Amino acid sequence: MIGIQGQQEREAARRAIRAAIVAELALLSSLPRQRIALHTPEGQVPYALLDTPDGQRRVHLAISHDGALSLAALSRRGPVGIDVTLVMDIPDWEAVARDYLGPAQTAALAALPAAARADAFARAWSEREARLKYFGRELVEWSEDGDRPLAACRCLPLALPEGYAGVLALPPDPDSMRS
Repeated sequence: MIGIQGQQEREAARRAIRAAIVAELALLSSLPRQRIALHTPEGQVPYALLDTPDGQRRVHLAISHDGALSLAALSRRGPVGIDVTLVMDIPDWEAVARDYLGPAQTAALAALPAAARADAFARAWSEREARLKYFGRELVEWSEDGDRPLAACRCLPLALPEGYAGVLALPPDPDSMRS
């Protein structure tokens, strides 16, 4: 995982996180930066191609920006998802939660004291976005059938600066699949 802080403007944040991804991949692969190509096709999952002596190697990427924080997750083994969300009070949180997080999560948020709701909403939103990115899906409204597959990935909360919530989505825990 890579994180950078300080870029409020979205295009500057995109350039900065992409430069950080290339630098990290160069360090990890011992390749010069010129042999690393980032691909971020619109509406598709971003990835990197490493031009190694043994041929091209694909690295799965997930990227997220909010406020002045940008995060990226890298995986050579398969899909990965990541999301960061600025914690803030959202006046119409209930309607947004009902549309995008589903009835169970909306009920759980409604049961919280108002003072705890913004943080919990940001965590729930980040988890949803990270799961969607893991599966290469764009943000869509919640539906029972559409969301069922999202439960397959494992989500880990991220330790981030105060005022942010973030989640990393990974493949299911192999131990949980053995029964």
